[in-house]
Amino acid sequence: MSLLDPNQSYIFSRYFELGFEASELAQEFGYRLIRKPVHLPQYSEDLDRLQELRDRLEEVLPFVPLTSELARREILISRVVTELVHYTQAELRIEYSLKVSNQLQGSLDYLLRTNSGDRLLVREAKYEDLTRGFTQLVAELIAIDQWQNAPSAIEQPILIGAVSTGTIWQFGRLDRATKQFEQGINSYRVPEDLETVMRILVATLKRKVEV
Repeated sequence: MSLLDPNQSYIFSRYFELGFEASELAQEFGYRLIRKPVHLPQYSEDLDRLQELRDRLEEVLPFVPLTSELARREILISRVVTELVHYTQAELRIEYSLKVSNQLQGSLDYLLRTNSGDRLLVREAKYEDLTRGFTQLVAELIAIDQWQNAPSAIEQPILIGAVSTGTIWQFGRLDRATKQFEQGINSYRVPEDLETVMRILVATLKRKVEV
């Protein structure tokens, strides 16, 4: 039985609200999903402002209760994402509106695009719910995969997405040729694992990510 009503329209955030399993939603669109530790390549060169960012976060966090989505987004997620522009010169789109079909449409929290065409998607996990947040991320990565303006699967064979509560980051990878998702069961904490998170994000945009 189909999860979706073909006579209805769905925006990305509705998949979060409906609470579908990520694997079931992937299957609905003709993709597969497996859960496993996902260890993505990390940028190996110097990150000249990493310590400065860490210091700023550690200075501010004791004074900002992270009890609201706005606080988590403004204090943690946005600061990490905007720092990527310094290292990669990627174009950053915030709340980017995308429509591929009536079942794949809505706003992407953070979409970064390089001159070579590589995309990186970062999704905030609403209500700090990483499980439902990843389901929404799956829908958004499928939309990017099918988007007419996205680079071809030959140009960017792997799509990377991250879902974050602000303090916790998890990654997913989509092999566009095999239509298989890998949902990382491993996670990273910020600011404790800030360097690892930043090196993964920079590597995704600075070079092609291989399986």
